[in-house]
Amino acid sequence: MKRSKRIYVLLGVLAAVCIATFAVFQIEEYKEKISDNNSIVLELSVEEVTSLSWEYDGATFAFHNEDGWIYDEDAAFPVDEDKIDQLLSQFEAFRVAFVIEDVEDYDQYGLEDPVCIVHIETEQQSYEIKIGNYSEIDSQRYVSLGDGNVYLAMEDPLSSFDISISDMIKHDATPIFLQVNEIVFAGVENYYIYYQEDSPDTYCDSDVYFTEQNGDVLPLSSQRVNDYLDDISILGLIDYVTYNVSEEELTSYGLTSPELTIIIAYTEESDTGEEIDNQFVLYVSRDPEELAAKENSQDDEETDTNAEDEEDITAYARVGNSQIVYQISAEDYLALTAASYDDLRHEEVFTADFAKITQIDISLEGTEYTVSTEKDGNQILYFYQEDELTISDLQNALTALSAAQFTDERPTGQEEISLTLYLDDENHPQVQIQLYRYDGSSCLAVVDGTPICLVARSQAVDLIEAVHAIVLN
Repeated sequence: MKRSKRIYVLLGVLAAVCIATFAVFQIEEYKEKISDNNSIVLELSVEEVTSLSWEYDGATFAFHNEDGWIYDEDAAFPVDEDKIDQLLSQFEAFRVAFVIEDVEDYDQYGLEDPVCIVHIETEQQSYEIKIGNYSEIDSQRYVSLGDGNVYLAMEDPLSSFDISISDMIKHDATPIFLQVNEIVFAGVENYYIYYQEDSPDTYCDSDVYFTEQNGDVLPLSSQRVNDYLDDISILGLIDYVTYNVSEEELTSYGLTSPELTIIIAYTEESDTGEEIDNQFVLYVSRDPEELAAKENSQDDEETDTNAEDEEDITAYARVGNSQIVYQISAEDYLALTAASYDDLRHEEVFTADFAKITQIDISLEGTEYTVSTEKDGNQILYFYQEDELTISDLQNALTALSAAQFTDERPTGQEEISLTLYLDDENHPQVQIQLYRYDGSSCLAVVDGTPICLVARSQAVDLIEAVHAIVLN
């Protein structure tokens, strides 16, 4: 009995060893079917694809090509064809790192219930690409092409398909303006700006943008106009509220009669180097109810003039006749509607290059002074009477004069200082700048007899002290 028990035990052990040996053999045999592949397993011509769809995260997106890509759910949807090409291009030469052949258990790779399924069709063939689990060990994604194998993809295709339908919209582009010929504003601002180099209507060499008011040609700040154009170029229109706007919706967004229309005529260069004239149109409006509330509040004398910067602003933009309407930020709305002459004109009181000055006549406290110049090669020397001057303090004080607030008020206070600047400019041989007392914190700047702006009194004091430093020493 004892002996028979021992035999049974030995037989059991032998059976277990056999089973284990068989299992190990099977595992070894299974392992041999996983091979380092590093090859292209799918080659697809993007131009031949007639339809693309995918199922991911409970949603299905489907597109078909009819002389252009169309969203199956809504033919009015503006499809970004470059985005379609981007999704398909990864399968032009789909490369894998490993191949697992004769797979029986797809579930262990997440392919029994795939994370994402991509369907692609051409005139000749259909493809179903299943995207499974992510291998933490290999840092690659398991993929099935329906051929009985499982692949570890070199590049994770899920990263491309992990998107929403809004990512497939072809948004309106805002151009980069390299050469602007004209800007027209309509609505809350009604005037135009034109481009002209070497204009006789300015003594500032950098001035190329001008406008006209009451028959007068007025130069604008090139820096401020270019900054405004840059604000349009970097607008980043992506937060759409509708991609197929109706007339009723246009009214609700305030875009039937836009608050501000901006029309920019510009020249761009084609791929062949040819110059092409083009036009960009942008409509901007604040929410009509908010705009009406703002206009009503302006009648209240106690309204805080800075309230608009602090309050919530809902605003919209539309490019030309596009069917897409975008919501824009309060910051963008304020930047775009800051389009008045005062917003774009020079802030500096004296806009010419200081080196253009050949003589300065100064009237201060009832006394006249003259600063003269001489050229020594490329250098300009400055003199008061017979003494050579270090001009930097006077130069800095003069060029620092800038508008704290534009105004056309006539001076009523006492003149603080007057400078007549003689320029090396045949069209503008001289310019006169007068500063008048206005209040305790400001002086009124008058240029060639025309009130321009209020400047900080501290700037006027700096200018007066710079003159004192010259004439008293």
